[in-house]
Amino acid sequence: MKFVFLTLFASLAVLAQTTELLYPDGAPGAVGAEDRDKPNLTFYPAQNPNGAAVLICPGGGYGALAVDHEGKQVAEWLNSFGVSAFVLRYRLGPRYHHPAMLDDAKQAMRMIRRRAPRAGIDPAKVGVMGFSAGGHLASTLSTHFDEGARPDFSILCYPVITLTAPYVHKGSSRNLLGPAPGIKLVLDLSNERAVTSNTPPTFLFHTDNDAAVPVENSVMYYTALKAAGVPAEMHIYAEGRHGVGLAQSDPVLSSWPARLKDWMKVRGIIPK
Repeated sequence: MKFVFLTLFASLAVLAQTTELLYPDGAPGAVGAEDRDKPNLTFYPAQNPNGAAVLICPGGGYGALAVDHEGKQVAEWLNSFGVSAFVLRYRLGPRYHHPAMLDDAKQAMRMIRRRAPRAGIDPAKVGVMGFSAGGHLASTLSTHFDEGARPDFSILCYPVITLTAPYVHKGSSRNLLGPAPGIKLVLDLSNERAVTSNTPPTFLFHTDNDAAVPVENSVMYYTALKAAGVPAEMHIYAEGRHGVGLAQSDPVLSSWPARLKDWMKVRGIIPK
């Protein structure tokens, strides 16, 4: 009986939510030692993992993080059908600027892959998901990756994509790049310009009347993916405010997570 209890306790411990610093010895370029200088990754393990995992980048204009409805709730939804999830708390502006945010996302992706075997994760089925400015970070990771940090698939929800007029989200751009960035950097991080044939397969969700981040951001990225021969699926809903997350209270928008789940099945990311 004692052995059974200890085995159950160990299993529950493995399934518990855990948070880990991205840089135990301090983040590169850290300007202080407060919590905001210590990016971290929270692991939400699936009870019956199917091998897939998603790194989630909440939005917030690169100045805040919507870690509840664009982080925790999404992670728990992914867990419900066997996908392991990791919510990233990345560094923010105006205290930090690029490349701190991208460095954090790359470090998180490498951490997930290193821990994949003992977490029931297939290191070839690790994707990235981002909302709003987190969608910009996810698309930046998908187009500016280096060894070990390339996502296997991308999920972009009402994402910031371009940093150029007329469709730029000015607050995100200012927090990411500062008040007077050079044009070369602006163009380099306008991710519709950075798509190649090696950009991961992508799912996009947006609303046509998004008043904060124009739908053209998703349209431009989708068009670039198709031009590069990258598999992509995009869902644009007629109505819906920005920042809806899973949109659980909206009878129409709440259907988008089911479309994502279908896409993951079609792509072979999760079982049909």
